[in-house]
Amino acid sequence: MLINDEIIFNLKAEYGDAFYLLDSEQFRKNFIELKDTFSAIYPNFNIAYSYKTNYTPKFCKIVNELGGYAEVVSEMEVELALKCGVDPRRIIWNGPIKEPEKMKEFLLYGGTVNIDSISEAEFIKNLAIKTNKTLNIGIRCNYDVNDGVVSRFGFDVEGNDFKKVLSIVTTTPNIHFINFQCHFAKRQVEYWTARVKGMVELLDRVGIIPERVDIGGGLFGKMADSLKAQFTSVIPSYKEYAEAAASVFADYFKDKNAKPELLIEPGSAVVGDCMKFVGTVKTIKNVRGKYMASVLGSQKNISMTGINPPMEVIHMSEGTYYEKLDFVGFTCIEGDVLYKNYTGKIAVDDAIVISNCGSYSLVMKPPFILPNFPVLDICGKKVEVIKRAETFDDIFHTFNF
Repeated sequence: MLINDEIIFNLKAEYGDAFYLLDSEQFRKNFIELKDTFSAIYPNFNIAYSYKTNYTPKFCKIVNELGGYAEVVSEMEVELALKCGVDPRRIIWNGPIKEPEKMKEFLLYGGTVNIDSISEAEFIKNLAIKTNKTLNIGIRCNYDVNDGVVSRFGFDVEGNDFKKVLSIVTTTPNIHFINFQCHFAKRQVEYWTARVKGMVELLDRVGIIPERVDIGGGLFGKMADSLKAQFTSVIPSYKEYAEAAASVFADYFKDKNAKPELLIEPGSAVVGDCMKFVGTVKTIKNVRGKYMASVLGSQKNISMTGINPPMEVIHMSEGTYYEKLDFVGFTCIEGDVLYKNYTGKIAVDDAIVISNCGSYSLVMKPPFILPNFPVLDICGKKVEVIKRAETFDDIFHTFNF
């Protein structure tokens, strides 16, 4: 994606003083690179893209085009995947709460549900007994990976509930037990080795090798060195994740006839560096010796707190030199700071371009104070409006006036 002062000037003139830039080419490259890196170690590998991280339909369609799965956690995301043309058999529904009638409909379409509670298991068992269709079912597993967290997702594999659910999915007619799945949030690479070892130990103990083994998400994505330096831990590469996880899998199955499909559920790892946010400086003032530049944009637009994101200033005029100036947002939250202690020239109407905004920024932006801004893809020969700017009516049409 090419960014310069002429491009930003023209985009501002056409679309306003704040917008997201979507990089569909980078997203495609990331997906292919991540898949190829894991596949080089364990060939029967695929990616189930985490819709919740960034459910922009263009990204979801690219995943489908490249043969990936849709990993969803709500009936809303199920509906989105279907609308994007994803075959139900390529949709995996995780999440702790699933609306029963929507889950029933989804299962009868051929989608996969990973069970997260006893109540879900009982509902599915009763449905399987009543139907003549095969239901694709998995189990979410929970075990200690020594990350200091007791995860709330899945069944304790040492507990009675796990044994009960495993019995249900392996003995009930019309249930096709298709996979084990796990989810652990910490992204450090050592926990990836631990989660895979925990999974293969489970396979050994229960004596079952399903069609798929899904070891979840939680990977760092690509980022600028300035951003990496602000983390307390090392940011692993795709290759380091693959060596930590896929190599354990490859070694375990090298002498076995069965070679189940290994899945991971990345979000940030493929989409984190695929969006930028552009905001415009509206005012500059000095408050008790501290310079602040107010921007049409907010911390809510970039979903990053406590760090300085990768940022570039696009100058629209000569500007004035400042030391340790803070870029602050349009909201009335005291902590709405986009970037701290900038030193350099800045002027009203200059644009700031903040990178690594692809993860959670768009999907978690609330309708707080202002509607959200448009999303534009400038990878092609012309600007593609991915999402128009939201309006007053978009926000308030569900209220009763």
